[in-house]
Amino acid sequence: MPIIRENAETKPLNINDNNNGSAKNKPKIHPKYSIHRDVLTHEVVIRETGYSARDKSIPSSLRNFWSGWNLLSIFTGLIPILQWLPQYSLKRDLVGDIISGFTVAIMNIPHGMAYGILAGVSAGNGLYMAVFPVIVYMFLGTSKHISIGTFAVASMMTQKVVLAYANVDSNDLIVTTTADNNATLTTVLPLENVITQLDVVTSLALAVGIVNLLMSFFRLGTLASLLSEPLVSGFTTAAACHVVTAQLKDVVGIRVDRHKGAFKIIYTLIDVIKGLSNTNLVSFGFCMGVIIFMTICNECIKPYLNKRCHFPMPGELIVVIGGTLISKFCHLYKEFNVQLVGIIPKGLPSASLPRLDLVPLVAVDSIAIAIVTYSIIMSMGLTFAKKHGYEVRANQELFAMGVGNAVGSCFSCIPLACSLSRSVIQDQTGGVSQIASLVSATLVVVTLLWVGPFFSDLPRCVLAGVIIVALKPMFMQIKQLKKFSKQGKLEMFTWISTFLCVVLIDIDIGLLIGVCVSLLALYIKGLKPYYCLLGYMPEAPGIYMDMNQHRNVMQVSETRIFRYCGSLNFATSLFFRRALYTAIGLDKINQKTTRNSKATTNYVLVAENGGKLTKSEIDDNTFQFLILDLSMLGHIDVAGCSTLSDVSKQLKLRSARLLLASPMDRVYDSLVHSMALSEGPFEIFPTLHDAVEYAIAFRTA
Repeated sequence: MPIIRENAETKPLNINDNNNGSAKNKPKIHPKYSIHRDVLTHEVVIRETGYSARDKSIPSSLRNFWSGWNLLSIFTGLIPILQWLPQYSLKRDLVGDIISGFTVAIMNIPHGMAYGILAGVSAGNGLYMAVFPVIVYMFLGTSKHISIGTFAVASMMTQKVVLAYANVDSNDLIVTTTADNNATLTTVLPLENVITQLDVVTSLALAVGIVNLLMSFFRLGTLASLLSEPLVSGFTTAAACHVVTAQLKDVVGIRVDRHKGAFKIIYTLIDVIKGLSNTNLVSFGFCMGVIIFMTICNECIKPYLNKRCHFPMPGELIVVIGGTLISKFCHLYKEFNVQLVGIIPKGLPSASLPRLDLVPLVAVDSIAIAIVTYSIIMSMGLTFAKKHGYEVRANQELFAMGVGNAVGSCFSCIPLACSLSRSVIQDQTGGVSQIASLVSATLVVVTLLWVGPFFSDLPRCVLAGVIIVALKPMFMQIKQLKKFSKQGKLEMFTWISTFLCVVLIDIDIGLLIGVCVSLLALYIKGLKPYYCLLGYMPEAPGIYMDMNQHRNVMQVSETRIFRYCGSLNFATSLFFRRALYTAIGLDKINQKTTRNSKATTNYVLVAENGGKLTKSEIDDNTFQFLILDLSMLGHIDVAGCSTLSDVSKQLKLRSARLLLASPMDRVYDSLVHSMALSEGPFEIFPTLHDAVEYAIAFRTA
């Protein structure tokens, strides 16, 4: 027979319209529901619903794996352009992509030159990044809006590897021509020992591509989730400090020694301060003028023009062209010794395989660069995918990056990433697909074929000013520290520790320390999950809330309801036991006494501070049933089941019973498996209300 109760614990919700404020705020409909059925155990539900546990055997897994294979879907999945290009509308989308591609190309020219030099190679190598990896990503990538190419953090990490392994500067390579017009190469080292910056960069790009492909093959797309938001924010902010420090020598127009290892940013700052007496005032004044102009352009002119037209003001390109013209006509290098960008080869580079003997040498460094660049691309890709309602596939992004880096390494490219500012511009100017990137790459190719040598007279201090202004959004991330402090102390500690370690020690070591701190914070959170005691609403049946947060809920008579969120395993079982005992006010003290030649164990109720409880407190902590709400328990292992079995045995010694409620199927399977291994037995109910009604019925019978 159905159990129909009219006590305070199951009284239907009674809404009093007179207490709901003004009439206009009253809901017009008050839906109600009433359920009359027998209290069910979980075994009855399992039997009636025809439940069968998932087959976890190896043959079943292989069958499911092969049954999901479809050659056509696999082929189109590896080349996503085959999926979206047939749906591309020339009338609707082409104009926006052309405008967006033209705008991004204008930004790509100064950015590519600046970040190419920042990576330790020539400005031309940075421009190549806007062509070859971009075309590969257009075919293989799943994001429609990110701008692939150079990025400050990736360039800085690349420069670190270049400084560590390159032993010949490009200026030390001398090509001489004999009388019979045969070119010979002269170096300061024996030819077999020469490792140029370009050798290191191309081998590093290939190594990063191999790491990306291996991550894609082993389905490690979720690895970027280890880089939490505080970690990425602190790391990129600290990397921006390294970038600015590296540009200071070009700002003041002096030469400083390049330092390696820990505290190099401090040693560089000391050298710059010592060399301020030799400041090239023309370089410094030129750079300050660029910074002031770019700041006014970004903060005032661009926002004003954006309200009136979709085409943004090309401030960076204006600065680069203007700086080149001033340098050329005023002879800044000859007259004032202003350092220039140098020769930019005309045309595209010929394909050549990187030095494979250097790949093992840079393999360790490539892992950090691969993870950082992937996390940046995924974070930007997911942002635009959420905004425009499409999907970005993590492992396919790894595959696209791997192929892009491998192809780029054959064309003198550095490891690829995506630019935050260019991606935002590509989206804001109407770009709807990677056709915009194709337009941008085409315009950069035109620049390389006909205009490239024009920029050879560009002063390096101009590019330094462009980089410094472009890094403003990264430095503004310091404001996020306030947000992280509100989220929790662990998030704030992760940001601060990552920032300080990257700034004071080094980029890769600081990143490793930041990852360890982030994982430690995740481990601490996992060991201390949320738990609480639940009480019922007197006005509504079947609704149970946290008694610490909802002061008007009431405790079920002679019953304790304990909710635990997280996982119950060998690592958290001790914390679970302590949390349970703390919540219900019960602790165990073993007092071995001899009674009839048998050792017995007495369980004494004690307060949290260790003192004995008063009689009223003991009455408040006596109960007949302990109900564990497992609805938020995601996983339980054998150690967790053993813990539940121990709790059940201890409760029986004080004439109380343990009831389990609302386990998900995978948790229920683990409980059944543990009972087959002599744990338990457990009394399991499909819902929390079933367990409460069972306890009430048993208590009042």
